[in-house]
Amino acid sequence: MALPRKAPSEYQLVPTRLQERLPDGKTRCHLCLWRCGLRHGQRGFCQSHVNRHGTLYNLSYGIISAIDIGPVEDKPVKHFRPGTQVMSVGSYGCSFRCGGCHNLEISWGVSALDELARGESTAVYVTPEQLVEAAQRHGVQGIAFTYSEPAVWLEYVLDVSQLAQQAGLYTVYVSNSFVTDESLELMAPYVDVLCSDIKSLRDEFYQEICGAARVEQVLRSIERAHELGIHVETRTNVIPGRNDDRDELERIALWIRDHLGADSPWHVTKFFPAFKLGHVPPTPSESLWAAHDAAREVGLENVYVYDDKGCDCATTNLPVDAYLQGDSGELHAVKKCSASCCGQEGVLLKKYEREAELLVQRPAGGGQRAGKTEPT
Repeated sequence: MALPRKAPSEYQLVPTRLQERLPDGKTRCHLCLWRCGLRHGQRGFCQSHVNRHGTLYNLSYGIISAIDIGPVEDKPVKHFRPGTQVMSVGSYGCSFRCGGCHNLEISWGVSALDELARGESTAVYVTPEQLVEAAQRHGVQGIAFTYSEPAVWLEYVLDVSQLAQQAGLYTVYVSNSFVTDESLELMAPYVDVLCSDIKSLRDEFYQEICGAARVEQVLRSIERAHELGIHVETRTNVIPGRNDDRDELERIALWIRDHLGADSPWHVTKFFPAFKLGHVPPTPSESLWAAHDAAREVGLENVYVYDDKGCDCATTNLPVDAYLQGDSGELHAVKKCSASCCGQEGVLLKKYEREAELLVQRPAGGGQRAGKTEPT
């Protein structure tokens, strides 16, 4: 695989790593399992990738929503470089729409990505070189991609991970694992750890709570990462009345044992009310320990219960500026794409081109749905 080109020194759209032009005039994204097919001016389900005149671009490359520093165990990762510190970073956008999400503004990132698409964003842009330098300056041993789904800015994850590897830093990819084999194969040489959710073993849960995915797709991606040599640890957030049935939790443990190994770590975390699940009470301790006991009984050796911790959230982090060098005014300058893909009008989507009277003529056949979603 070719080494990444030097990242742009200022914000611009970066071509999507995995894309395919289709005979019907669409271009298909192969980063996550939505595999959105998009026409000019449309974004995929994640909202982070946009079609500009037949080429897909990552809208959020280098755009940082949050940074934090803490123990790698908090990701949660227990069996890779324990006792070390990791710099966690996130951007905007997600391949899921989870009803109990605590990170809506970051994970979904709709308003933040709209501002980028209009050329009005003041979010901080950080080159891969600057991020690795910041990690070294703060004395951490690794970088974790979290808070939002890393697949939606895989171009940046890959560029950072390659530089981090050269600098002796490890990388952690915290994911829902609704990701393609092609993405995993790009990641495998450079990403050290996958910390992945197994939210349930029922398709109904994923479709009701997450808005997408089949269990088979998620499990296959996790197993593929393991086959590719990435260190894998899994996590289940136990939600009362949704996925807390002891038999289901036991089956999750059995799958981990049989597909990842009896020594593969499983992290069982507490649910806290949020968003559409705001009426659901926090997980009782006995449910968490029931999962632990069921897993131990079927031979899973390393089961960790978090009775006071749920998701890996970014709600209490210091401002991004605190971790970076540079004047705050410069860091938060308005971001407009500096590349030739956008022209003088800047970064625009079809709906904004219409408002600015710059809309190109729609190709024959019109816009169509990408997968199960309506791109925007």
